[in-house]
Amino acid sequence: MNWAAIADLFSWALILAGGGFLISGAVGLIRFPDFYTRIHAAGVTDTLGADLLLFGMALQATTWIEVVKLVLIGLFLFFTSPTSSHAAAQAAFVAGMNPMLGPDLKRGEDE
Repeated sequence: MNWAAIADLFSWALILAGGGFLISGAVGLIRFPDFYTRIHAAGVTDTLGADLLLFGMALQATTWIEVVKLVLIGLFLFFTSPTSSHAAAQAAFVAGMNPMLGPDLKRGEDE
């Protein structure tokens, strides 16, 4: 196998893994019972999923400037997504929204 075929396989593996993480985050937003667990699902999986997608696209890029731009976007998301999730959770906690604990986390009790 030549370098182009290996890069294609690896980039598609990264893109598919990133898509899987993003889909699992979307399922977490639907299935989890309260705000804090939902924001955790969104923050963690979106950070990793988006970065995997961007790095997979970087392997498909044809010029170095495209690679640099994609890596910079990935770094920006890597640092800002967890920060924004934490800020939203902190704002909810300060506003008086308490997390569900123990048996309250069972699905369907709040519906």
